[in-house]
Amino acid sequence: MNAPVLIIGGGPAGMALALALFRNGVGSRIVDIRPRGAAKLDARILALSHGSRLILEALGVWLDIPHTPIATIHVSHAGGLGRTLISADEEGVPALGYVLSAGQLATALDAAISRVGIDYAEETPAPATTDALLTVHAEGRIDDGADLVVRDYGQHAVICLAKGLTPHGDIAWERFTTEGPVALLPFADGYAVVLTCPAADSERIAALNDADFLTLFERRFGPRVKLAGVGPRQVYPLGLRMRRQVIAERAVWIGNAAQTLHPVAGQGFNLALRDIAELADTLKGAADPGDAMLLSRYARGRWLDRLATVEFTSGLVRLFSNDFGPLKHLRGAGLLALDLCPPARSFLARRMMFGARAW
Repeated sequence: MNAPVLIIGGGPAGMALALALFRNGVGSRIVDIRPRGAAKLDARILALSHGSRLILEALGVWLDIPHTPIATIHVSHAGGLGRTLISADEEGVPALGYVLSAGQLATALDAAISRVGIDYAEETPAPATTDALLTVHAEGRIDDGADLVVRDYGQHAVICLAKGLTPHGDIAWERFTTEGPVALLPFADGYAVVLTCPAADSERIAALNDADFLTLFERRFGPRVKLAGVGPRQVYPLGLRMRRQVIAERAVWIGNAAQTLHPVAGQGFNLALRDIAELADTLKGAADPGDAMLLSRYARGRWLDRLATVEFTSGLVRLFSNDFGPLKHLRGAGLLALDLCPPARSFLARRMMFGARAW
């Protein structure tokens, strides 16, 4: 028999799981229909939490990934007073999170699985039958036939890199507007820009020349940060697709094969890493990693964090992408109250760093 766990998908989620299983003494192999190294070309920028850093440190890859720390998060909303600041110093951590390239993350993970000799079959379709005791789906997409929770936010994200007129100071900015959230993430010596907009406007906005895009950005974001220039734009559709059940007979779904989230608050891959860590811990020492009771225990253990993270991100989108007058004032009052209440601010910070089971 081959390795007891078959992982379908050689992206960051699949490779991270293979490493986590290896470090817990569970053998696995990866098959991917794409050429090996395809994930290294991923141009997306990820915001990973302090909790995700701890997971990647345990996998032995963190020091191989170039990253920019987030020391402070500044949250505000357009059209009203009220803002809040969350700081790493207040939470007693070296950074609240880190901004890094998805392609460089994949490069580090690929090198690590090569070092420890995990089998990786590239340009190989998923087998119709397998003698593996457990099949893990990490393909990065959710099958249309799955039992899904689906929400269409009617939004796209326009993403690019930018240069600031002044150093970023390791500050991440999240500003909510009625057209969708806008984020500026410190990245290397500049910023990663995530501008959310109505789906019908995304291609037009992405095609604007640099000067017009900067004008649009400044109108949406406000005067707090001035950008000197922007790079090419990319467009990503936004929505929620979540499998209600992440297990079946001798099968598990992880990462984007289990759920894809709105990028507000940057929770998607952080949630995936928490799934991966718990699955690897659940299977540690198991004679049969596909045992139904083990898989049920894993699914029960992850349900709260998955559901709470989905509702947290969806709730932010619904609450802040709304021009209803009284709600504007409530949002501002809420941000002000958060700023004046350290325990509430700490709760939010730890929720973002460690998930719904932070306590």
